[in-house]
Amino acid sequence: MAPFLLPHTLLGDGPHRVFAVHGWLADRSAFAAVLPDLDLESFTYAVVDLRGYGEAKDVPGAHTTTEGAADLLALADHLGWDRFSVIGHSMGGAVAQRVVAAAPHRVRRLVGVSPVPASGLAMPPEQWEVFTSAADRPEYRRAIFDSTTGGNRPAAWLDRMVRRSLDTSDPKAFRTWLDSWAGDDFHAELEGCRVPALAVAGAFDPALSADLMRQTWMRWFVHGELVELASAGHYEMDETPLELIRTVEDFLRADDSVDVEGDADGGEGATTA
Repeated sequence: MAPFLLPHTLLGDGPHRVFAVHGWLADRSAFAAVLPDLDLESFTYAVVDLRGYGEAKDVPGAHTTTEGAADLLALADHLGWDRFSVIGHSMGGAVAQRVVAAAPHRVRRLVGVSPVPASGLAMPPEQWEVFTSAADRPEYRRAIFDSTTGGNRPAAWLDRMVRRSLDTSDPKAFRTWLDSWAGDDFHAELEGCRVPALAVAGAFDPALSADLMRQTWMRWFVHGELVELASAGHYEMDETPLELIRTVEDFLRADDSVDVEGDADGGEGATTA
């Protein structure tokens, strides 16, 4: 049986191939604000829809980070991409880490934009109630957008984000994805990983903060880096698109001198946060 191929948009014709994976509250349109200003001569981007979202909204599946990673690897095979980088936002960051865990030799560089750590994300009961109810209650999705961006974004923006989220996600898949990205713990598969890995955190994000990245991401990845964007919360693509592009593409352009099978330069993780 042929593998399912994630719907995707291909942009650019550069030699460095990059997947971009959206988060829990939107499909690949989550990257819309950054697409016009990407470097399409240096990079070829494949911006994907995970199962349950966008053009894959009605596609059945387990809706787990493991399945998402397998789907990405199947798409890489289909595109003829033997080696590539992966950018993942939030839940998509967990999917991207799963790709690294499954096939580290294929991943050139990893970028997590407010990534959910590979250890999952524990929540107190009242917060868990908000997240589980968000599948069917738009006001809870709005509360999540508001709280994770510091409570200082325009009401019209919050309303637009909620409409996009409702339009682009299947409620049942949305709810099932939550159990995987919040509850699965596979960080032991990444400890000591030598794939160069950048975590981008927004200063207004109370949960997936720079401090959490130091406790997780920076401990697992030998060549981990951390950048905190001072004017962003959890949705850097919308809040600070140009700063995000510069941060991510500068990292992707960096000399690829690190051997994923061995510590070529003996360097330690770096942080600018």
